[in-house]
Amino acid sequence: MCDRERLTAARDAEQDLIFYTLIEVLDYLPDRLGLVALWHIFRDETELHSLIVNDLGCSFKAAEYGHILDLRGGRARIATMNSARNPEIDYGLRLLHRGKVRDVLEVDSDRLLLVATDRISAFDCVLPTRIPSKGVVLTQLSAFWFNRLSRIVPNHLITAELEEMPEEIRSQSELRGRASLVNRTEVFPVECVVRAYLEGSGWKEYQVSGQVCGHQLPRGMVQCQRLPEPIFTPATKAASGHDENIDFERFCAIVGDETGHFLRETSLAIFKVASGYALSKGIIIADTKFEFGRDAEGKILLIDEVLTPDSSRFWSAESYSPGRAQASFDKQFVREYLETLDWDKTPPAPVLPAEVAVATAERYNRALELLSGCGLR
Repeated sequence: MCDRERLTAARDAEQDLIFYTLIEVLDYLPDRLGLVALWHIFRDETELHSLIVNDLGCSFKAAEYGHILDLRGGRARIATMNSARNPEIDYGLRLLHRGKVRDVLEVDSDRLLLVATDRISAFDCVLPTRIPSKGVVLTQLSAFWFNRLSRIVPNHLITAELEEMPEEIRSQSELRGRASLVNRTEVFPVECVVRAYLEGSGWKEYQVSGQVCGHQLPRGMVQCQRLPEPIFTPATKAASGHDENIDFERFCAIVGDETGHFLRETSLAIFKVASGYALSKGIIIADTKFEFGRDAEGKILLIDEVLTPDSSRFWSAESYSPGRAQASFDKQFVREYLETLDWDKTPPAPVLPAEVAVATAERYNRALELLSGCGLR
């Protein structure tokens, strides 16, 4: 049994948040401390001061996870930070935008650095709990898809390898695996959503009107049933709050008629190729969203993230059965947990229990392994 499994088996149900932070500590403490030290940390919080501060000569701050271990008075206390403002992170570059998951930094007039954090959002709220290595999964999987889909549409990715980035970025080892150097574009303020199955907001809308975003569907369909063919259901891209589903006419009014038709056909073409590949690897892509931008030469590029567990619904093809919710490899697991709470889906969002955070990380990692053929690097 590995260290992580031992800690999981030993945790006290009343110490979820402490346990979760210790799971994070596994990635920070040197090997010489080993399981024994971690066990002492878990069983007796006062050991934190001697084992981390005295033995290592430093304090532990998991700033990117939104938690700080406060060791004042020799006792550990976990303080949840505001995930929208995290002063502990300093990339050494100008921060242009802090999104729900990604931080966008200026490298120069032509290039940006996208940093995928371990933040997770649901119902348009950023949760205080972080999902271990989630940002690495998003970066690695997006790079895989950008490469695989480049024959259909060009993209903004220059490199996701830290060694190939400018020196001021290479020197920051904490960015390894979660940073993408990309070309700047003028981003279209819309999301290009493609749906192939009836779930989520589409399922809710269908039950009321028999339609999904203006597309009339056959009568008598059930939850998670496959649509006769994939449909394009665009949405506005909200900086905060809820995105709004829009019809194709309004979509074209925003981006222009010619561009609108190009984005629709390109999105459907990408989805066709990607969903066929994913199915061969045991994953159904039920729906997903794409984003596009125009570069300095006027070329339209695929941008942001592509076909990740954050931007898509990934289902197990093996266990798929219409008429019910599906086993997934995405953040639907988090949404379903939150639906069980007495929470009005407005900030502040609740803390996730340790088992939900760990299980979510396992789902993300499994999606990466199945689709790319390799695990975290």
